[in-house]
Amino acid sequence: MRETDVIVIGGGTGGYSTALRAAALGLDVVLAERDLVGGTCLHRGCIPSKAMLHAAELVDGIAEARERWGVKAALESVDWSALTATRDDIVGRNHRGVEGHLAHAGVHVVRGTATLTGPRAVRIGSGAEAGSGWTARRGIVLATGSRPRTLPGLEPDGARVVTSDDALFAPGLPGSVLVLGGGAIGVEYASLHRSMGAEVTLVEAAERLLPLEDADVSRYLTRGLKKRGVDVRAGARLENVVVHEGGVRATLRTARGEVRTLEAERLLVAVGRVPVTDGLGLAAAGPATDARGFVPPADWSRLETAVPGVHVVGDLLPPPSPGLAHASFAEGLLVAETLAGRAPRPVDYSAVPRVTYSAPQTASVGLTEDEARERGHDYEANSMPLTAVAKGMVHGQGGLVKVVAEKGGGRVLGVHLVGPHVSEMIAQSQLVVGWDADTADVAQHVHPHPTLSEAVGEVMLSLAGRGLHQV
Repeated sequence: MRETDVIVIGGGTGGYSTALRAAALGLDVVLAERDLVGGTCLHRGCIPSKAMLHAAELVDGIAEARERWGVKAALESVDWSALTATRDDIVGRNHRGVEGHLAHAGVHVVRGTATLTGPRAVRIGSGAEAGSGWTARRGIVLATGSRPRTLPGLEPDGARVVTSDDALFAPGLPGSVLVLGGGAIGVEYASLHRSMGAEVTLVEAAERLLPLEDADVSRYLTRGLKKRGVDVRAGARLENVVVHEGGVRATLRTARGEVRTLEAERLLVAVGRVPVTDGLGLAAAGPATDARGFVPPADWSRLETAVPGVHVVGDLLPPPSPGLAHASFAEGLLVAETLAGRAPRPVDYSAVPRVTYSAPQTASVGLTEDEARERGHDYEANSMPLTAVAKGMVHGQGGLVKVVAEKGGGRVLGVHLVGPHVSEMIAQSQLVVGWDADTADVAQHVHPHPTLSEAVGEVMLSLAGRGLHQV
């Protein structure tokens, strides 16, 4: 058995951020990864999907240039092989960058499947490599991530039925697609396929898309997607799917009991993700999973399980951890600093922003209006359309800014945005919510003109009783 300070199992965003920070603090770190460092986010999720969504934005821009601005441009075709080559180059360069950072930091990356053999012991490798044993003086960090949730009796085949993990790598572009799931992932893929010319039906069992977001954001998003030609079916449940040579035939039942049959070349299942703990050997180490498969910490301030020295980051954590890559970075830093003997601040999950990179985009942080009401806040909510500011008129894509705050110019409880480029606007609001700023505090700061961010400033001014316009 070889000994080290910290063993990290899983090289995704939570795992490699833990390893890099722990190494920077002078700890000896072993990182076990059975696939590729970077994890789902880099190789099958965040990065390749956002690369494709950028390409989709360029396609949409050609139509806008022609129809709105008089630029006589036309889309000849989409060279799928060239597009995916660019995507893969971006992913590859990021992958090499992460590997380089780990090597430079002195993190010992061990390739293979890691299995816990005790509270501080791990076996890495399988087959001929089995028996590579390590013990950790400081602790073990579980960062094995998640995989797409599938539906009973509906196994993905990579062509007609795909999950969000393999949708980007399925052969070619379908002429039609049925997206099952109206959360962030489903909405993004629906938007991407529509931009690329597919006929898209988006099905969500809840009564509205993005059911965890503010209701006004959901309404504006739905309106924007419908305007682009996406057939949104909220409040509908999948009853049956038949896969045939030409695609899929799906039967839906609406909340009113109506039955509808839909045909599409491809079914994209985006109904959530589940933690990956199979083969991890949790029973040998002691930490238990909950009914949903998560590994809950006993101490959220340290993200430490009931077994001392065994910590958890990323998608293995239950709510309030949101299962987002940027949250797992923060969790990795917290755990690394804890293992190094420091006393870092716990992750403030209420101030973690949420973004959906569709067209239109959504971005939010803090409480929705419904949550503020349910928690008993004496609040007020104010909003204005992005087209109320000059830059919003320039973009011409509509949108909304909504702020929920304590009455009388008090603390900002939540900020909710929908429209073009709002993913780049939410960082300001994260600081506002995270630092418990009052609307009166924010109203003192001058927003540049002309920008979309002026709309945020104007709503804050109005809530502070100083608005230039009635919104």
